Amino acid sequence: MADVIKKATRESYGEALKEYAEQYENLVVLDADLAAATKTGIFKKAYPDRFFDCGIAEANMMGVAAGLAACGKIPFASTFAMFAAGRAYEIVRNSIGYPHLNVKIGATHAGISVGEDGATHQCNEDIALMRTIPGMTIINPCDDVEAKAAVKAAIDFNGPVYMRFGRLAVPVINDAETYKFELGKGVVMKEGSDVTIVATGLLVNEALEASKILEAEGISARVVNIHTIKPLDKELICKCAKETGVIVTAEEHSIIGGLGSAVADAVTECCPVPVVKIGVNDEYGYSGPATELLKKFGLCSENIAVKVKEAVKLK
Repeated sequence: MADVIKKATRESYGEALKEYAEQYENLVVLDADLAAATKTGIFKKAYPDRFFDCGIAEANMMGVAAGLAACGKIPFASTFAMFAAGRAYEIVRNSIGYPHLNVKIGATHAGISVGEDGATHQCNEDIALMRTIPGMTIINPCDDVEAKAAVKAAIDFNGPVYMRFGRLAVPVINDAETYKFELGKGVVMKEGSDVTIVATGLLVNEALEASKILEAEGISARVVNIHTIKPLDKELICKCAKETGVIVTAEEHSIIGGLGSAVADAVTECCPVPVVKIGVNDEYGYSGPATELLKKFGLCSENIAVKVKEAVKLK
């Protein structure tokens, strides 16, 4: 069996910016003194005249991005998720969201998998915050292939986009030759009839692994990858609810206001079935190795399998 290739989606982000820069001459990149970490340094090296280091002043960076968008540029404002969604929230809301400007926010180092950086940097609330901004599109890719496709989709889309990228290297599960990214459309990764696991980001791979565990125990689990959390693919979610009768959501984010909440809202409207959320509970993270933290917080295939078996009993 071939070795599994692993890559952090933040690296995919930096590489994609450089790749598409030649095609889109109005694409510019901003960073808040974190180019080495966000990987926008890849773009900076190739296109120094189109790169702007705004220093440790994230709110100001969002304002600069808004101004550039108003002048016809396609700015990618890049920093850690904690600062992009948290520290700069008011500027994102009022200077980017309210006038519906064509700003793309590249938020890296999201979630518990930031690891040793600890609770202050482990942003598990960003999706919830960005969901509340009218007209904000939210993308959370699961691997290298999807992350690069997401950047392209963001460039082609006219309006504000929040993209969530990770620090931890994760398995590449999509085929670059055949994969097609469609904004606002979920992807059925595996068919199943007993339960649907709706996952996003690095939890997609864990959901697929969990489905193998469940299959060995006689439970047929459908796995759906929701890369676009807003707008949500309500049609697919409702179809899964009707056909499998129960949904389990899995995300590296708070269970409050994220994918689980979005799915529960949709299901309540179209086909009320039990929805069990897997994510970070109402608590802060803490410092430690990323892979160990993910297991500690139950963001792993083993826990997903356990929760699915419990959920099936609710039907």
